[in-house]
Amino acid sequence: MTVPTVRSAIDTWFASRGWKPFLFQKQVWAAVARGESGLLHATTGAGKTYAVWLGALLALGAMKPAGRRRAKKDIAATMPIAPEAAARAATSEPLRVLWLTPMRALAADTARALQQALDALGPTGAGNLSGWDVGLRTGDSSSAERAAQGKRLPSVLVTTPESLSLMLARADARELLRTVQMVVADEWHELLGNKRGVQVQLALARLRRWNPALRAWGMSATLGNLDEAMHTLLGHRGGTLVQGKVHKDLRVDTLLPPAADRFPWAGHLGLAMLPHVVQEIANSSTTLVFTNTRSQAEIWYQALVEARPDWAGSVALHHGSLDRGVREWVEAGLKEGSLRAVVCTSSLDLGVDFLPVERVLQIGSPKGVARLLQRAGRSGHAPGRASRVTMVPTHSIEIVEGAAAREAIAAGHIEARRPPHQPLDVLVQHLVTIALGGGFVPDDLYAEVRSAASYENLTPDAWQWCLDFVRQGGASLAAYPDYHRVVPDAEGVWRVPDVRLARRHRMNIGTIVSDASMSVQFWGSGGRLGSIEESFVSRLKPGDCFLFGGRLLELVRIHEMTAFVRRAPAGRPSVPRWNGSRMPLSTTLADATVRQLARAADGRFDNPELRCVRPLLELQARWSALPTPGTLLAETLKTREGWHLFVYPFAGRHVHMGLANLLAWRIAKEAAGTFSMSVNDYGFELLSATPRDWAGLLPRLTADADDEALLHDVLAGLNASEMALRRFREIARVSGLIFQGYPGEKRSQKQLQASSSLFYEVFRKYDPGNRLLQQAEQELLAQELELNRLAQSIERMRTQTLVLRELERPTPFSFPLMVELFREKLSNENVADRIARMVQQLEAAAGGTPASATDVRDALAFSREATSASGVPSNGSPKPVRERRARKPSRPLPRL
Repeated sequence: MTVPTVRSAIDTWFASRGWKPFLFQKQVWAAVARGESGLLHATTGAGKTYAVWLGALLALGAMKPAGRRRAKKDIAATMPIAPEAAARAATSEPLRVLWLTPMRALAADTARALQQALDALGPTGAGNLSGWDVGLRTGDSSSAERAAQGKRLPSVLVTTPESLSLMLARADARELLRTVQMVVADEWHELLGNKRGVQVQLALARLRRWNPALRAWGMSATLGNLDEAMHTLLGHRGGTLVQGKVHKDLRVDTLLPPAADRFPWAGHLGLAMLPHVVQEIANSSTTLVFTNTRSQAEIWYQALVEARPDWAGSVALHHGSLDRGVREWVEAGLKEGSLRAVVCTSSLDLGVDFLPVERVLQIGSPKGVARLLQRAGRSGHAPGRASRVTMVPTHSIEIVEGAAAREAIAAGHIEARRPPHQPLDVLVQHLVTIALGGGFVPDDLYAEVRSAASYENLTPDAWQWCLDFVRQGGASLAAYPDYHRVVPDAEGVWRVPDVRLARRHRMNIGTIVSDASMSVQFWGSGGRLGSIEESFVSRLKPGDCFLFGGRLLELVRIHEMTAFVRRAPAGRPSVPRWNGSRMPLSTTLADATVRQLARAADGRFDNPELRCVRPLLELQARWSALPTPGTLLAETLKTREGWHLFVYPFAGRHVHMGLANLLAWRIAKEAAGTFSMSVNDYGFELLSATPRDWAGLLPRLTADADDEALLHDVLAGLNASEMALRRFREIARVSGLIFQGYPGEKRSQKQLQASSSLFYEVFRKYDPGNRLLQQAEQELLAQELELNRLAQSIERMRTQTLVLRELERPTPFSFPLMVELFREKLSNENVADRIARMVQQLEAAAGGTPASATDVRDALAFSREATSASGVPSNGSPKPVRERRARKPSRPLPRL
């Protein structure tokens, strides 16, 4: 067979569908045929999968390496399978392509898409493609599927980074994977910025060692730093960047309430938008309703079913904690078009092909332009079809974000994803993996590891520390055999000497870290519903009710990490808590929001969103001012609680937490004091119980200081040790210090936390130079405190003109920060009454109509359950009142 034969098959198939290949698809086909690697960046639904997949078939379908077709008798003699299976294996193509996806739903959908293309090409005359087949291997794969793949891998294996690492941990890994000619990293943006992407880098380095001609291709639709993304995937080898500039009709709008409240707080609109959401779903064929947390998804699904009982069976719920069977049923219903709506989380974010989906609704802020684009692409997911995403605000200021997101998308402003820098916990895990997969010689592996972009500057000292750590657990764990995980043999090859340690490592491969979870099963029948975090279930008593999988359930008993439940007839349910990432407003979206506010400050209410919130913004301007790119707005207020300072940098919640602590610390160095604080994505509040000259103190926030002084003050103003301990818990699991248990006997969250805390204290006391401690501090600074973004924000604030307003009463911008402070101290009833009184007084001053205490109480209940219950407050993260005193840090501070 020749390449033109495959190409003619592709042309025939395309013609039968009325398609013509796009220019970017032809460019990818040519590049792959030349043996090149690269990155494909194209609009969602433009045909990226066919560009890379058909390129692989064009280039690899004509391969005829020696020994490709083995004699049937040889196959039968070496593999314990039936003769007919041996016959198939004799003519089958060996493993050629590894297709990596970040999510299970995407993996299953991708495998179907690849198989459909293969089936379409086979009958048209592309003879040698008849030996190709597609397989799937993820955490959802059954033991039977895994056993079959243990005998023969398919020609194309769709899998995840974790499953690939497991394959590298097999003793026959080289024999198993040496035939791989191409690796595809689908949705590369989703892996690029986290440790799973580092896993992919290390795996590619190993595969390139076995096959220097290996091709690697990344695919994405939402990357703002294309060159860096390609370098991270390909290293110094470089590659071809292909950008698919295909016109896509994308509509971004906002579902506007009849009137925007002038005094909003986090989630205050809540389910008040439910009737409007129901109407939008009714007017569309199939709709995806995205939420930012699983807790919100449960609440909105239940609300939709209660609002429209006649939709039962046509409205579904999808998130990662539901059982595989439930998820697959929902995905199949979306593909068939039999579901009217699905309430979902990021579990359906990525490139799953649901052609019937006409509309996407985003509940609350997407927090970033790239995330909104990604979710928008789930509708109209095909070339030539329009995509539409509608934002459903959960508070009034989010309405402005809708216009800001549309502006940023139109300007092509997308957030950059930065790869982690030298995460040693991932490298330590990889060393044990490679030791299991045939062993390694340190000098050879060092060169291989440094070919991965995240480790290209790895020093010999850091490398030696990692070797010592896997050999004997470092300086403080040498006496414990469980931490002698890898040792050199007589030939100098480092291997895992203990079968028990090998089994433990394979059970814990991966970098996804979450709380210990419990299985949820029906009492009696044993039907499994999914999994739920232990930290939530441990607070329930038998008889308590909670929402899960769209059902109201009653807890019967807990036994061996399983929560047994039955359907509950009635009762006010709790909402399960899942650890979600604390998503701050991105710099890109925050800057676009400030630009919208500047338009309003100039009197230009020239889009639907600004016109909707015009009363709020005009009142903010009348009582104070509106932020603009060139100004920094700050407000002061005296109330019965004390002396308030409100500052609005619009830099995201993480940065605002750092700024609030930084200012409090710098003030306390001169005069000890007590402060309360709250933050949201737009600003922060400091509250002092004693009089403060905020106008004189505020300049200390932007006082000139070098990076080291800034780092010192930020860490000194926080409980940095406790925050670093939280980061260390994750690092301890990834690096293998903590064993999470075998299937069916997982250790509880309390046990895991106690173990990691013990290691943390032992290292601090006896091994203070331990590099995992340093990594915990670095991740704290980079991820939780976003120190680089904080420094950039301070630098920008130095160039802005300070606009300081002394208030007579709370403004629309300061009100939500005040609510966050006192609602943590009072019950829902008392908070509702307090908010209602405040709103009544403020609306009277503004000449408006206040909300009732009942309305406030209902909205407050929703906002608490939908945000705080998930561990991800949507608009405030108050800290307890505490004294700020100058003190020395407990440990030497790391450099930036």
